[in-house]
Amino acid sequence: MLSPRMIIGTALLILSIAACRHQDTDLDQDCDLQDIAYAPTSYTLVPPQGLPPMEVPATNPMTVEGIELGRHLFYDPILSIDGTISCASCHKIEKAFTDGEAVSMGVNGLVGRRSSMSLINVGYNWIRNRPHNFMWDGRFATLEQQAIQPIIDPVEMANTWENVENALREHDTYPQMFRKAFGIECNDDITIDMVGKALAQFERTLNSADSKYDRDRWVPFEYMNSQELRGMTLFLGDAAGAPMAKDAECAHCHSFSPNSALFARNEFSNNGLDPATSFMDFPDMGFGAITGRAPDNGKFREVSLRNIGLTAPYMHDGRFETLEEVLDHYATGGHAAPNLASEMATSNSIRTLTSDEKEDIIAFLHALTDTSYVQDRPEWRSPFDQ
Repeated sequence: MLSPRMIIGTALLILSIAACRHQDTDLDQDCDLQDIAYAPTSYTLVPPQGLPPMEVPATNPMTVEGIELGRHLFYDPILSIDGTISCASCHKIEKAFTDGEAVSMGVNGLVGRRSSMSLINVGYNWIRNRPHNFMWDGRFATLEQQAIQPIIDPVEMANTWENVENALREHDTYPQMFRKAFGIECNDDITIDMVGKALAQFERTLNSADSKYDRDRWVPFEYMNSQELRGMTLFLGDAAGAPMAKDAECAHCHSFSPNSALFARNEFSNNGLDPATSFMDFPDMGFGAITGRAPDNGKFREVSLRNIGLTAPYMHDGRFETLEEVLDHYATGGHAAPNLASEMATSNSIRTLTSDEKEDIIAFLHALTDTSYVQDRPEWRSPFDQ
């Protein structure tokens, strides 16, 4: 039987070992980041002329340090399982942050089933308290959620949260950047949620509205030529504020407003890509697969037409290689379906467009291209190439 003295001695020994282990754990965690000042610089998003202010979630305020961290993560293949692809692999700056492919390709040459979406003005897709805001099918409510999902998608980056967190914690410079952006004290404080926040902050800065169309709004008839102006008249139709001789009815879904000019209604609809006799006949259920509502099957996001000339091929599956093919599709009225968008079902003027009028509309669509950011926004480019 142990004496009281032996019991006390044993207890002290156990406590001493535990204390040593705790100290070792603290050392393993590299909790020396407190020496780096945490004084993030607030960043105010200034929208391009003609675009409205962008609402930013209160849970992820914009900072200079957070944006810079997000830029590094966006271009770094460290997020993928084999270190071969990054976010920028499918979102190239010269293609308005798309990849020019019908459907995107992930690690090991795996092929996805949807086309890469443009990130230009992507922050405007967020509507507070709406559960479906991002991706072709609206599966994510926030940009923070959407930004990290490709990391674990088996046909994209095919990684795991644990792998990514460990890689960032063991990196030479990322812990210091996370400290400056989010105030962490130890390397092990880095979380995947912080990755999503940093990526979202960077992506909210990718705003563009300096096309010929935009410049012509402020200095009328100075930048767009006569063909582009004719195309604008056809495109806007009655949305321009007065009845027109012919209305191509494009603005019904790609809404135009003098106060926003986003050229996107920010909704989901069926634009007649595939024939369906019932709600269950669509080859891709799209929005319906997310909402669980049969009438939403076959619906997809109505995308912005800004920089549309840079983002071919078109539609969620990249089925149309050119804008001419897209316009020809709409001129047919689309395929019949029980939930065909009412704008498609009632659109008559577009069916009577002449070949010259179609060319005018396409010329106007190209006038919505803004390539100035490619040269003028080095802060959007890869930090690893500078």
